[in-house]
Amino acid sequence: MAAMRVGYFGPPGTFTEEALRFSAPPGIEPIALPTILATVVAVQDGSVDRAVVPIENALEGSVDATLDALAVDTQDVVIVGEVVRPISHYLIARAPAELSEISLVVSHPQALGQCTRFLRGALAGARTMSANGSTAEAVRMVAESDDPGWAAIGTRLAADLYGCVVLAERIEDRSDNQTRFVWLARAGDARDAGAALAPADPAARWKTSVVFWGGGDTTPGWLVDCLAELATRGVNLTRIESRPRRIGLGHYMFFVDLDGDAREGVVAEALAALTAHCEGLRTLGTYPAAVAPY
Repeated sequence: MAAMRVGYFGPPGTFTEEALRFSAPPGIEPIALPTILATVVAVQDGSVDRAVVPIENALEGSVDATLDALAVDTQDVVIVGEVVRPISHYLIARAPAELSEISLVVSHPQALGQCTRFLRGALAGARTMSANGSTAEAVRMVAESDDPGWAAIGTRLAADLYGCVVLAERIEDRSDNQTRFVWLARAGDARDAGAALAPADPAARWKTSVVFWGGGDTTPGWLVDCLAELATRGVNLTRIESRPRRIGLGHYMFFVDLDGDAREGVVAEALAALTAHCEGLRTLGTYPAAVAPY
């Protein structure tokens, strides 16, 4: 039997690969993909069986590329599981160097944002540059550079993979920094995919993610009316985020995470009632909630 092909936001050495390694069932074939969009699309077109992408960070908030890919760029991809991992950043160079010798620090914009205090303090004289794609790509750029003053912010895994050295460790602004990653599958495979990742405890907490938009979104009280369908039924929201609908100013999609299973009880009833207020509503997944590492 062929191994399950699992795409992840690459290249090798990303935090996403670390989350995949931590949470994957045995017998998978990891496939590194260049962007979050490419990773999500690979699930829809069948290039991979499952995928793992980041969706939210405790310091920098939601990963917009993931939200847009699920709500706008694909139609048949759903969340079937999640994993929350502590995030520790490392300052990485091609060879040993003093911090005073570093003139440029390159990384993914979110990683740069999560290490602001360190950059403004220990590396106040260095410039920063955003890498195309990921922290692992930043480490690879540094590994291939001829400039000894270049450094990257990335994972220890990436430092090992690309033959680099760690100059400073745990440089994130907060020690409780963590990122939430989600497992994805095609909608038709969601139940089997979720069962493979579900906790053994039948009393474990479940979550549902939805996106809704339209209807009377420019009228006073529209969003309040939408949320009231959840609140009056005692459905607890754990996250809400807005993103532009790309049809003009003032029109937004609203992403909501809530406690409970979309197929059962008051959650199913609340979502059915919510559709009366909306032009569109999609359930992006019902899945076992992760246990945070802190």
